[in-house]
Amino acid sequence: MFAGIDEVDWASMEHAYGPADDVPGLLQGLASADPAEREGALDGMYGAVHHQGDVYACTLACIPFLFELVVDPAVPDRGGIVELLTSIGGIDLDEDDEDEIDEDEIEGAANYAMAAAAVTAGAGVFFALMADEDPGVRVSAPLALATLHGNPALVLPLLRERLAVEPDEEVRLALVEAAGRVALRHRPLTGQIADWLSRLAAEAYPPGLRLAALAQLARCAPQALPGDVVRMVAGLLRQLRSAAAAGEAEPGSRPCEAHSEPEPAGAEERAAPVTLVGQLRAMPAEEGAGRTAPWTADLLRTLHVGLDDRVAERTALLTDQLCSPDRWQRIDAVRMSSGLIRAWRGSYAELVRLVGEQLGAVEPRLAEAASHVLEELFGLAAPAADALAARVAADPGAWVKEWASGPPGLGSPVKALSRLGDARAVPALAAALERPEVPHDVGFAIGYLGPAARPLAGALRRRLGEVGLDEGAYDRASPLLAGLTALRAGEAAPEVLRVLRGAPEYRGEWLRTAALRALGSFGPAASCAVPELRALIRRPGTSAATEAAEALWAVAGDAAAVLPVLIEGLQAEYAHERRAAASALGRLGARAEVTAPRLRALLGHEELWLRVDAAIALWEVSGRARESVPVLLAAWEQNRHVRVRVAECLARMGAAGAGSDAAHVLRAELASVRRHNAMDGGYGSHDTYEDEKLLALCRRALRGNTGKGPTT
Repeated sequence: MFAGIDEVDWASMEHAYGPADDVPGLLQGLASADPAEREGALDGMYGAVHHQGDVYACTLACIPFLFELVVDPAVPDRGGIVELLTSIGGIDLDEDDEDEIDEDEIEGAANYAMAAAAVTAGAGVFFALMADEDPGVRVSAPLALATLHGNPALVLPLLRERLAVEPDEEVRLALVEAAGRVALRHRPLTGQIADWLSRLAAEAYPPGLRLAALAQLARCAPQALPGDVVRMVAGLLRQLRSAAAAGEAEPGSRPCEAHSEPEPAGAEERAAPVTLVGQLRAMPAEEGAGRTAPWTADLLRTLHVGLDDRVAERTALLTDQLCSPDRWQRIDAVRMSSGLIRAWRGSYAELVRLVGEQLGAVEPRLAEAASHVLEELFGLAAPAADALAARVAADPGAWVKEWASGPPGLGSPVKALSRLGDARAVPALAAALERPEVPHDVGFAIGYLGPAARPLAGALRRRLGEVGLDEGAYDRASPLLAGLTALRAGEAAPEVLRVLRGAPEYRGEWLRTAALRALGSFGPAASCAVPELRALIRRPGTSAATEAAEALWAVAGDAAAVLPVLIEGLQAEYAHERRAAASALGRLGARAEVTAPRLRALLGHEELWLRVDAAIALWEVSGRARESVPVLLAAWEQNRHVRVRVAECLARMGAAGAGSDAAHVLRAELASVRRHNAMDGGYGSHDTYEDEKLLALCRRALRGNTGKGPTT
C-alpha cells in the first residue's frame, strides 16, 4: 500500500492551510489501527485537503491512494473513505455553472473536472463493496455508485438485487436513496425507477423501507406519489411507533443501545470529540439516542423537500406528527414546521396551535424547539398565545438567557409573546430591566408590544439615567434608547439629551444616532433638545447633521433650518447617507418641493436602494406618482428584498388601480405560494415577519389608498 507516495512532490502543492507536505501522513493515518488517529486523519482530509468541498492539486494526487485504502479489507472505517471519494468526485458543473466561472475560478473548475474524471474512472471498485462485510462500507457504496458511476444500467440491477438479500436496515435505506439519486442524475430512467419505488412503497415491506421509497419518490418523481400519501405516511409512522412500544425492531435493524432517560447522577461523562468529523458524528448520535428508528427524521425531511409547494399535504402530515405520542416524532415535526412556514405561504393556525402545545412538554428539547419556532413567527404565532403566556408565567428563570460571551438576551418564549403584542410579556420585560445588565433585545421587544409596554417607560428612563458614558455606553444604552423610541416617551428627553451630549469617542456615532432618533420620536415633547439639535446641523453633509435635521423637524417643525442641511446630504459621499437625506426630505412633504429636481436626478443612480428612496421622496414632496412608480416597479423585479418598502409606498399612493402595472405586480405577488424572501440553504430571523408584512401591504394597496398620503 502507498507505493509511490514518496515520489509525489507534495511540498510543491498547497491545500487550504499551506504546503501539502503533511498529506502523506494524513493518508497513512487513515489506515491506522488507532481509531483516534483515523478520525484525526479524516478530519484533516476534510479540513485541509478537501476544505469546504474544494479540490486542489494535492486532492487530485490523493485519489489513487484513497482507492487503495477502500479496497483493502484490513483497513477499518473504510465507509468514511468511500464518502470522502464520493465528495471529491461528485461535484458536477453544469453548463450554467461553467458560464458563470471567471478567470480566477478556471483552475478550480479544471480541478473539479479532473477529480470527477479520476474518481469516476475508478468507480467500478464500489461494485464489490456492495457486499462487503463492514456495514459502514455497504452504507456508503450504493450512494458512491449512484453518484459516480457513468453506467446506470449496471447500477440499478445491482441495487435491486442487493436489496433482496441485504440484512441491515440502514443499508437497505441507502440502497433506496441511491436509486433516487440515479433517477435525478439520469432523467430518462426516472419512470422506471419510480415504478420500482412505487412497488416498494405499496407492497408488504417493512414500514421503514416503505417510508424511504415514498421519500425518494417525492424527491425524484413527486407526480408518482399516491394520492393518499399523507394517510400512508401517517400509517407507517404509527407502525413504527407500535413496533417501538412492543419493544421490537424491524427485521435486520440494529437495536438502539442508548435510552432517552437521563443518566443517573454521577454517571461518567463522555469526552467531547476534538475533531470536526468526530463532532459531526456525535451530533446525530446524540440526537438519535433513545429513538427506535433515528433515520425517520431524515426520511421525512426528504419527503417534505420533495413535496415542495404542496403546502396543504405537508401541513396535514406535520399536524399528524404533532399529535404523535412519540416525543421524537413531535420534535421532528416542530423543526420541520419551521422550515415549511418560513418558506411557504399557507394556512397554519392549527399547526401553530399544536406547536404551542409542545411548550408544556416534559422533554426540554421539545419545549425549546417549539419556543424557537414561535419566536420566528411573530403575528402568525397568535394561535399559541395562551400557551406562550403559560410558559412565560411558569418559568421566570428562563425570561433571560445568559451566554458564555456577549450580553444576555431575552428567552424565546418572552420574545415570541412580545412579538405578538401581548401584554402578558410585560412582567418579564420589567424584570429584565431590573437586571444589572439589561438584555440587548429588550428595546426591540418593547417596540412590538407598543402601547401595552407604556408602564415600562419609567424604568427605561431611570436605567438610561444611570448609564455611565464610558466606552461601554453604547452597549448599555442602545436597548434602553430603542425602548424609549418605540414608546415615544417624551418625558425621557432630559436623559436622552445627556447621552447625546456625553457620547464617548468609542461607538459615539452609533450612540448619537440612537439618541437623535429617540428625540425625533418624542416630537415637540423634546423641545429642551432644540438648541443642541441646531448646533449639530451646522456641519451639513455629515450623517450626524442629517439625523439631527430630521430630529429637529420632528421636534420643532423648522423647515427653513433643516432644508439646506438635507439638500447638502443629497450630495454626501456614501449612498446610505444620501438615502437618509432623501427619506428625511420625504417626511417634509410639500415643504421640500424645491428638492424635486435633485431627487429626480437620483432616479438613475446605480445604487438600487437609493433609487427607491429617491423615488418615494419625489412622490412625497411633489404629490405626483407618474415618475416614481416605474422606478419602484423596476426595483421590485430587480431585488426581492426591496418589495416591502415599495409595497408600503404603493399602499399610500393609491397607484394600484384596476389594470395598472402596479396592480398586476401586486396580484402576482399575492398569487405566489413561495415567500418572496425564501432562500435555499439560509434564512433570516425576520423572514416570515417581512413576508407577512408584504402580503398585508399588497392587499391594502389593492383595496385603495387607505394609508397616509404625502405630507403637506
